[in-house]
Amino acid sequence: MATAATSPSSATASVTARATAAALGEVEDEGLLASLFRDRFPEAQWRERPDVGRYLRELSGSGLERLRREPERLAEERAQLLQQTRDLAFANYKTFIRGAECTERIHRLFGDVEASLGRLLDRLPSFQQSCRNFVKEAEEISSNRRMNSLTLNRHTEILEILEIPQLMDTCVRNSYYEEALELAAYVRRLERKYSSIPVIQGIVNEVRQSMQLMLSQLIQQLRTNIQLPACLRVIGYLRRMDVFTEAELRVKFLQARDAWLRSILTAIPNDDPYFHITKTIEACRVHLFDIITQYRAIFSDEDPLLPPAVGEHTVNESAIFHGWVLQKVSQFLQVLETDLYRGIGGRLDSLLGQCMYFGLSFSRVGADFRGQLAPVFQRMAISTFQKAIQETVEKFQEEMNSYTLISAPAILGTSNMPTVVPATQPGTLQPPMVLLDFPPLACFLNNILVAFNDLRLCCPVALAQDVTGALEDALAKVTKIILAFHRAEETAFSRGEQELFVQFCTVFLEDLVPYLNRCLQVLFPPAQIAQTLGIPPTQLSKYGNLGHVNIGAIQEPLAFILPKRETLFTLDDQALGPELTAPAPEPPSEEPRLDSAGPACPEGGREEVDAEPPSVGP
Repeated sequence: MATAATSPSSATASVTARATAAALGEVEDEGLLASLFRDRFPEAQWRERPDVGRYLRELSGSGLERLRREPERLAEERAQLLQQTRDLAFANYKTFIRGAECTERIHRLFGDVEASLGRLLDRLPSFQQSCRNFVKEAEEISSNRRMNSLTLNRHTEILEILEIPQLMDTCVRNSYYEEALELAAYVRRLERKYSSIPVIQGIVNEVRQSMQLMLSQLIQQLRTNIQLPACLRVIGYLRRMDVFTEAELRVKFLQARDAWLRSILTAIPNDDPYFHITKTIEACRVHLFDIITQYRAIFSDEDPLLPPAVGEHTVNESAIFHGWVLQKVSQFLQVLETDLYRGIGGRLDSLLGQCMYFGLSFSRVGADFRGQLAPVFQRMAISTFQKAIQETVEKFQEEMNSYTLISAPAILGTSNMPTVVPATQPGTLQPPMVLLDFPPLACFLNNILVAFNDLRLCCPVALAQDVTGALEDALAKVTKIILAFHRAEETAFSRGEQELFVQFCTVFLEDLVPYLNRCLQVLFPPAQIAQTLGIPPTQLSKYGNLGHVNIGAIQEPLAFILPKRETLFTLDDQALGPELTAPAPEPPSEEPRLDSAGPACPEGGREEVDAEPPSVGP
């Protein structure tokens, strides 16, 4: 009864609970169910199966009686379902068997599919990469196809560009420099626009090689006998090539032309000094003048119109040319001096005239170097004269070594052999005839006259002091030779020999030395010396022995031998005064010489006279 009494209250409680659950919503039902059937049904199971939740909610809302019969109902329903299942199984067992077989086959096929799918998944990355590569290659092929199509369409233009190096080489080798420069300018524009293209870089490199060949050819043309119009074209091409600065271009031009000039000078035979120097003068005068003319026509030495930029190094371009001209003149003077010292015979005056004409022609281009020729010819003239004087003294020494005072006066005496004195030509200096009595003095005078005649070919006034000094030294040596002869023969002298030796010394001092002074006055007129010094002729003696020998210095060593006479040695510088100021006579048409009639010296100027030392016999 207690149970029955509580049943209505329980039903009421259940209805109330259901109402409350319905009112509170699904959330509270789920929480209540979860708390009641926590042990029997996991929360995940009835949450995943909605029918379990519905049955549990329905069961929780049933009454006690129903709950009590629910197990029996469920058992009966279960038995019924089991019986139906058996009936179904017996009635449709074949279907179940086929279903089982199908299920097994399907399970097996699903395994195969799963394995194939795994293999497919393994191969998908490589397939994906292959697809990417295919897409990339397809794009490249498509791009190449477009490029090939474009190349085919532009075949003519591309072929012209590719043939530029060959065309450039052909133009350079055939001297079509204008076309070659145009091609080079076009290639430079291509390089600026398409410098990253390898083909263009290759074309540029080949064109540069052709430009280098062109540069070599142009410079080589400057090393040949090229005329001014061709020089202008070559320098114009070099400027357009833009490989040299203005200063470098000037240097290259001068170097090339200088190489050509040196080749011409080197080809001149060097066996004969006179032939070599005359041909050198001719070649330098013609070709060097042409080079200077070409340079001045091509390059300008005027100051630039615009000042140089800040920080830019300025080059004195005019100094390049001036330095080169000075170098050429210096080289010519060296060659001249070398050939002069090798010996040119008696043609010094002819050579001097050619050199002066050479220097005069250069005065038209502002390079007159005649002032530098004078020292060269002066040194040569005085060197030749000093050498001749030295040889003369040596010959006099040899003559005195074999000379005796007995034979000469006996053979050449005036009583036995009448002397034929030739008529004195106007404008000549007649040598003293008394020298014929003493062959050493006559030979000495002849050799001195030969040296004077050679000196007349090139006898500048500046040599007056040097020539006078050389002659004084020679006379001093002759005096020493005479004194040595006297010391060696004095003890063996007879009275007649002693008188002859005194006469020998007297002739030497009173005849030979004054005659040499007169010859010096012919070579170096006192009026000309005075005019050069800018002084009156009467004051010339204050400047030393210019143009005359100091007789007193030569007389002094022989004074003890000569007799004491008041008027014997009165010939001094003052006695020469009227003679020094007298005008020089005109040169003779033919040179007298010392033969059986006596010695002679041509005078009056610097015209060339052939003089040979005569033979004087005892």
